Amino acid sequence: MGSYDYRHPVRLGVLDVGSNTIHLLVVDAHPGARPLPATSYKVELRLVEYLDDRGAISSEGERLLIESIAEALQQAKANGVEDLLAFATSALREASNGEAVIARVKEETEVDLQVLAGHDEARFTFLAVRRWFGWSSGRMLMLDIGGGSLEIACGYDEEPDVASSLPLGANRLTVEHLSGDPFDLGQVRELKRKIRVEIAGVVPEVLRVGAIDHSVATSKTFRSLARICGAQPSTSGPFVPRLLKRDVLNDWVPRLTAMTRTERSHLPGVSAGRANQLVAGALVAQIAMELLDVEALEICPWALREGIILRRLDWMGE
Repeated sequence: MGSYDYRHPVRLGVLDVGSNTIHLLVVDAHPGARPLPATSYKVELRLVEYLDDRGAISSEGERLLIESIAEALQQAKANGVEDLLAFATSALREASNGEAVIARVKEETEVDLQVLAGHDEARFTFLAVRRWFGWSSGRMLMLDIGGGSLEIACGYDEEPDVASSLPLGANRLTVEHLSGDPFDLGQVRELKRKIRVEIAGVVPEVLRVGAIDHSVATSKTFRSLARICGAQPSTSGPFVPRLLKRDVLNDWVPRLTAMTRTERSHLPGVSAGRANQLVAGALVAQIAMELLDVEALEICPWALREGIILRRLDWMGE
């Protein structure tokens, strides 16, 4: 065992450079205790929208990324962060110039971004969900729709026996496959076929081990969909159970598809910045629930950032 003082909480910061947002989460935590949020800083950058025809992040996207990370770093310092964990997900992971952009970020800000592989993104998110709901959940299924990818993980333990990442993020699919306002219905039908083929490839692996005892979802997309479908607002607190029911979602999907972007932005739990990608996210959620035979998903307030924090705390306690 190390010499870490368990009685002294440490202020940790997690800087998540995702496909939709750059998000700094600051918590006070120590091994064996629940991380307590101290502050949060978020910029909606949408890196996927700064990819050129070669799949490279544009110079403008790189500039905005560096500026946003530098500001997040200042926020971390101002809030007394002792240990900053910085990572990037699918947008930088898949950009053809991702390594060069990450090197530029380090040169300009001294932030060393660690790129998470897709299966690790699924694993860390699953860890957070498992810790939130506990062992009584049995064999648990976790779904997470981000801006660039869909993570699916399943298992009995804290380490899932299935951890998969698919290129089915809500923003990615919108940028690459949908146009119009409302969206072109022919494009929507074609996108549904693509989503179905991608998810169908993972279904046998998820279902071969046995039945699912508890199906869980996390991410802003799922929270928004649950809110539209009748779940309690975030102001009710993190401990209020929230469900996304498949039959209710099925009723909402054609309505969401027929709406304009402005109309969707007026729905409860939907920000103007995410209104455009909500349809793609709803299609992914609907098809995943259908193919995996899930009647309802319980929404978890913890996700990838919390999973990173929990794993760091585990290492501190060793």
